[in-house]
Amino acid sequence: MNAEFSRTLSLLRQEKGVSQRTAASALGISQALLSHYENGIREPGLAFVVKACDYYGVSSDFLLGRTLSRDGTTIAPEELYDVSDEKNNSMRGGVLALLSKKLLVNSIGALFQLLAKTGSREAIHAASDYLSTAVYTIYRRLYEANPDNNPDFFSVSSTHFEGGLADADMKCAEAQFAQALSDHVKEKGTMPDLSNDALARDLPVLYQSLLQLVHQTGERVNSVMAARSGK
Repeated sequence: MNAEFSRTLSLLRQEKGVSQRTAASALGISQALLSHYENGIREPGLAFVVKACDYYGVSSDFLLGRTLSRDGTTIAPEELYDVSDEKNNSMRGGVLALLSKKLLVNSIGALFQLLAKTGSREAIHAASDYLSTAVYTIYRRLYEANPDNNPDFFSVSSTHFEGGLADADMKCAEAQFAQALSDHVKEKGTMPDLSNDALARDLPVLYQSLLQLVHQTGERVNSVMAARSGK
């Protein structure tokens, strides 16, 4: 069974707001068996998967982690809507470069639309600072990989850059972002609704890219931890 199955099964139940006992009863199994499924201890048969899909209103592909779309549709690179102004520009690097660009452009577009709902200028500025420094770092590494390029092009010295000054700037921006959100909650008490239904309603195009980016990043980060622990 796909490694995402148990996690998704548990999250769907929590999202539905029901206990394991209630869900197990509706699915025709014991609470102990459902607990085993949700914790990846045991794998269910096809009959259970079908029942779970009907109960939670999702496709089997979604439940099994084969797609991030609850209705089972998949996203091909050419189907990702590109909100940038570069639709007519050809890109070198093939499908991977195109897909990566679209995922990032669309995800950042979704992110700033959600931030706009908070009305927090401080949070928006901090998020922009963080992302700008990330772009700066990647571009600088690309630029400096060619020894023929002017080493004095950047105002931040190589010593400071290699010493982690850009990384420090990103951490400061992240801390400012967290503080801005905390202040906003204290003052306003409200945050954007990030449930699947709300994202599908308010960001019908962009949220697919955002969820895909979140999924891919989570897989990559978890693989790093697994490698470190020897699993």
